[in-house]
Amino acid sequence: MDWVVPLLMLTGMEIVLGIDNIVFLSILVGGLPPERQKLARCIGLGLALGARMLLLLAIRLVMGLDQPLFHLSSAGFIPAGWLESHHVDAVTGRDLVLFGGGLFLIAKSVLEIHKKMAGEEDHIPGAKRPASSFLGVIAQIIVLDMVFSIDSIISAIGMVQEVWIMVVAMSIAVVFMGVFAGKISRFIETHPTFKMLALAFLVMIGVFLIAEGVGTHISRGYIYVSMTFALAVELLNMRARRKRLNHSVV
Repeated sequence: MDWVVPLLMLTGMEIVLGIDNIVFLSILVGGLPPERQKLARCIGLGLALGARMLLLLAIRLVMGLDQPLFHLSSAGFIPAGWLESHHVDAVTGRDLVLFGGGLFLIAKSVLEIHKKMAGEEDHIPGAKRPASSFLGVIAQIIVLDMVFSIDSIISAIGMVQEVWIMVVAMSIAVVFMGVFAGKISRFIETHPTFKMLALAFLVMIGVFLIAEGVGTHISRGYIYVSMTFALAVELLNMRARRKRLNHSVV
């Protein structure tokens, strides 16, 4: 029974890490016509689980991502003093994946925020979207699923050694995502202010990934605590607005 605690701890960690996936999936799927959102959500969750399982099968390859690919000191144009002070020199495959994924996530989130600020609608209810839009959403889901999966697998390797525990924990986490993804998507779409918070959350995750990619560790706890606080404040604002609306109607 010495596997129970590691399984519970890893499952909890995977569920927390899965929040990133759920929020990103909700934002992307929300831009599709209503009749295609459920299909896209199912495909996205299936890809999230599939990516994790494939990476577990290639666990040696994933562990190899932590091996240096090249050294920044060999570039010649970066001051050696700066590298020493920041303890950064070796660049690994994981660094490149996290850095690229962070840039993609920030760019996508900022673009969505710009659309909201400009008053652009993601889609017109009842209007048909071209097939490329659906495929584009799936392509973006694939990119971020791979980034989040690599981060998830490497974190799991640091906690447990048994592959079967990783498989069970990640399967439970994806089931959890499947249960709540639809509800979170509907909530975000029906509350524009929460959608803006979700996009801000994704920007923070992108910054976190870039920081990890350049060798600076930032605890995810700071991100989740700040977003939980912002969420609590917005819930209070929503309740206050509802009370004012009820009083005005009366």
